[in-house]
Amino acid sequence: MGLPAGDSELIQIMDAALAEAARRAGKWLVCKLGCTQCCHGAFAIGPLDALRLRDGMVALRSAEPMLAAEIERRAQAWITEHGLDFPGNTETGLLGESDEQRERFEEFANEAACPVLDPATGRCDLYAWRPMTCRVFGPPIRMDAGEGVALAHCELCFAGAAEAEVAACEMPIPHELEASLLGKIGQSGETVVAFALLR
Repeated sequence: MGLPAGDSELIQIMDAALAEAARRAGKWLVCKLGCTQCCHGAFAIGPLDALRLRDGMVALRSAEPMLAAEIERRAQAWITEHGLDFPGNTETGLLGESDEQRERFEEFANEAACPVLDPATGRCDLYAWRPMTCRVFGPPIRMDAGEGVALAHCELCFAGAAEAEVAACEMPIPHELEASLLGKIGQSGETVVAFALLR
């Protein structure tokens, strides 16, 4: 199954929202090439993100086969190192959904570098196809904080900024469009980047 046609619209909206949030944030947003804090630690991605990463790998195998092979090597090494502790199914790559598995995932591979991160340059080798989590990391976004909704942002950004300054830089997320696209692909379950790259 390939990406639904609307994914390109989602990406355009996200790219524009990030550019506008960065413009408003100015000096408060310190994200730049080589800052890789957000590229360490396992995080869950949905089926739309997994499909996008797979499309990226197809494009890369055609354009830069040696780089694609290196990314696959890093992904396989990641799975070899962390697979035994993976709180899910290592055959399908899907994360478990039980409370116990979700709790284990909180502590899973927290220091591990993303397989798509180039360790020499600090750049993402599949940047154009990166998951939504990567696209929203940095600027303030609305998050469910358990006791209500709060603005969250990268801990390295907005150091010393007042609440109003943070709020003025909020990045809107088109959740409805993303949910609609997820409905079109008819897949469910979350995985992690390493498994998505090799499936």
